Amino acid sequence: MITTEQNEKLRGWFAGRLPDDLFEELTEVTADREEITVIGRIAAPRLAEDAPAAERRAAVDARIQEFRDRTRDTRMAVARDAEHRFRHKVSWGVVCDGERALFTHVAAPVMTRLRQPERQVLDTLIAAGVARSRSEALAWCVRLVQRHSDDWLTELRESLEHVQRVRSQGPDAASDPTGPAESSGDAPDRG
Repeated sequence: MITTEQNEKLRGWFAGRLPDDLFEELTEVTADREEITVIGRIAAPRLAEDAPAAERRAAVDARIQEFRDRTRDTRMAVARDAEHRFRHKVSWGVVCDGERALFTHVAAPVMTRLRQPERQVLDTLIAAGVARSRSEALAWCVRLVQRHSDDWLTELRESLEHVQRVRSQGPDAASDPTGPAESSGDAPDRG
């Protein structure tokens, strides 16, 4: 779990490291054990206010693709520095005219043991065409819980941060290995 302070430091590092003209605004920097995700707002395409929805969607998709192509080298250079410094993969995304798009992101495998009633839930989602596999069905379930329990998850994260702050003041505080660490190793490019 990344603490609020660690996340603020990450956000500050990216705010200082990113070129001023890359995003209109750096909207989100989040991290977990595997990945740092950086999302910024880019300018919406100029369209008539009464533009049809299909035209607006096509224009937004094209703007996002143009941004992705044009900024790839810059984003890869920043990702290289961040991966070297924090030993986490860096993923990128944008928000354009209210649409959020992720360019790259880590799909980390998660191992779990499920009893028959839980497996039957996943198999029902597959049979109904909601998912193609148990893995996809489980991811769908996690997204559903996330969508409907944001307040609860936020409160839980805040409680965990409090526990980590208390632990950091204890006798073993100097040997706490949690959080992004600096490293001298090289990391592969991601863009």
